[in-house]
Amino acid sequence: MEQLFTTESLISLLTLVLMEVVLGIDNVIFVSIVMNRLPEQKRLQARRIWMFTGIGVRVILLLCIGYIVRAVNPLFHIGSHGFSLRDLIMLGGGLFLLIKTTREIHHKLEGEEETLNVKGGGKQLSLLNVVGQIIVIDTVFSFDSIITAVGLAKQVPIMIIAVIIAMIIMFLFAPRISDFIHKHPTLKMLALSFLVMVGAILIIEGWDAERAHDLHLKNYVYFAMAFSFGVEMLNMVMRKKTTKPVELREPKVKE
Repeated sequence: MEQLFTTESLISLLTLVLMEVVLGIDNVIFVSIVMNRLPEQKRLQARRIWMFTGIGVRVILLLCIGYIVRAVNPLFHIGSHGFSLRDLIMLGGGLFLLIKTTREIHHKLEGEEETLNVKGGGKQLSLLNVVGQIIVIDTVFSFDSIITAVGLAKQVPIMIIAVIIAMIIMFLFAPRISDFIHKHPTLKMLALSFLVMVGAILIIEGWDAERAHDLHLKNYVYFAMAFSFGVEMLNMVMRKKTTKPVELREPKVKE
């Protein structure tokens, strides 16, 4: 329990919360669009269901992955190097983040508009229908956030606390956060850039966990993230808004 209150754990928690919130904006946009198809009096109930189901899905995935990454007995060897189930999860997760993040950066800047097919033809949907769509959307969007949590934090309780805090923040301030990121797209691109670093760290840990631990790679990521975030905050304060910021591709719903 004492390990949860160390400086490293608190930095991991803060970093994870920030990353989960910034990277969860697309999820918020998708979910908000679907919720708008409900009668107004049911939207708050749907948002509450989204928050609790989102937390539940992520916690279950974190517990499963947290159990798997403790499996350190080698399954096979390549030469003298053994690979355990934990190593395979780390390697696979790192490759997933590298591919997913690179594609995401491309889509945000040069790709086609991201769309989600929903049924209803513009009519108001039932609460059950919307809840089902929200659960599917949230599950799809949760995988990269879970892999990010595994890459940045060592302890499953830290990951779970970060996910819960991030979901509550998105529930309470989703419109404001979305508008802020839309006005300052650099933050979104910085977060995606750091995901590339997290993916690389996961690959290194999957290949040689002891070496990665000795190099304290995560500390360098934390420092780079904090420094870049601080520089961008100063830029926001000092620069004059004479031009319109770049508009990133945002997800849309296809009727």
